[in-house]
Amino acid sequence: MTRIRTSAPAARPRSGTLRRGVALGTVTVAVLTAALAAPAAAAWAQPQSQRPAGDSERTVIQKALDEIVRTEGVVGAQATLVDGKQRTSLSSGTAERGTGRPMPEQGYFRMGSNTKTFVSAVVLQLVGEGRMRLDDTVEKHLPGLVRGNGNDGRKITVRQLLQHTSGLPDYAPHLPTLSGEEQFQKHRFDKYTQRQLVAMALQDRPVGEPGHSFSYSNTGYILAGMIIEKVTGRPWSEEVHDRIIEPLRLRHTFSPGDDPRLPQPHAKAYMQYKPAGALVEATEVNMSWGRSAGDLITTSNDLARFWQGLLGGELLKPDQLAEMQRTVPAPAGASGTKQRAGLGIFWSELGCGGGYWGHGGTTLGHLNVNGFTNKGKRGAIVLRSTNLALEDRDGRTERLIDQALCAKK
Repeated sequence: MTRIRTSAPAARPRSGTLRRGVALGTVTVAVLTAALAAPAAAAWAQPQSQRPAGDSERTVIQKALDEIVRTEGVVGAQATLVDGKQRTSLSSGTAERGTGRPMPEQGYFRMGSNTKTFVSAVVLQLVGEGRMRLDDTVEKHLPGLVRGNGNDGRKITVRQLLQHTSGLPDYAPHLPTLSGEEQFQKHRFDKYTQRQLVAMALQDRPVGEPGHSFSYSNTGYILAGMIIEKVTGRPWSEEVHDRIIEPLRLRHTFSPGDDPRLPQPHAKAYMQYKPAGALVEATEVNMSWGRSAGDLITTSNDLARFWQGLLGGELLKPDQLAEMQRTVPAPAGASGTKQRAGLGIFWSELGCGGGYWGHGGTTLGHLNVNGFTNKGKRGAIVLRSTNLALEDRDGRTERLIDQALCAKK
């Protein structure tokens, strides 16, 4: 089943969820560990104009979505093509296995590690306000917390946390929900504190010396959230809300805290733990295991608005945006695309020349990839409601961003 539709506003989250307590990157343990403000212009508060993307662009992306659903066992997929304030939504598959229920055009989903970009933006705002420095050590803000098995917060800076060059081990391999269906069903509603997550990570030795090389670590962003709380005296999720979500008027973006539910409308989420294994329905899950490493919930239009506000200079001063976009080499993407890592953001090479900024995310059952160019004016977001044991093995989902951004070049 395929659709091309004009966007309609999604339902607002249940009362009380917007300020509540936010995982991971690019689902099996191996996959998760590889990846896991200025006011908005008044025009953005109004319904956004809708103009379909060009026929060739739309056809290319629709065909690619259909191919992902038909050949890879994905239940549902959706793409949003962005051109200024204009949006084009396309979808394929269904919102629930065994039904004809279509994918919601602007359904809620868990953004996973794209949360890291929100958190990094808050840290950089605090830096711009003179309340902290990127070269502060973890020890300065969280004395004695990062010690053991060769891990030492006295040698690790805030910049290294945000750029994944801290050398800190990831806590994700210790999460029972990632080890298989039986453990997932048993532990899907477990609650974790930030300190528990850090303690999990510190059971392992560092993966490298601080500042020497890139190694993706969700642990670094749990620590970044804790540092935000130490500097401001408020929960990190409230700082994200007040500094980013509210100024940009992201009416459908929030941190769920311990609430395992998704607001309506949403597609059901599915997880596969073994190649060719059964798909496990994983829509409801306590995301406290992600927190500031990635528990935010959003919609495609809200996520597009965030990227446009960030890259367009609405959230960060020029010096802080420049710091965010200072990069180091990072491993190639699933499609072999050259990548570099900034602070909570990645630059990826385009096949047609140039590159784009983005940060994908994966949780239990949701995967999104995104990319924006021209200071956020053009972009694409691709969402899947299914995570496979051999996730995106040929980079097909990632290549959709390249196809979308190159279609009009």
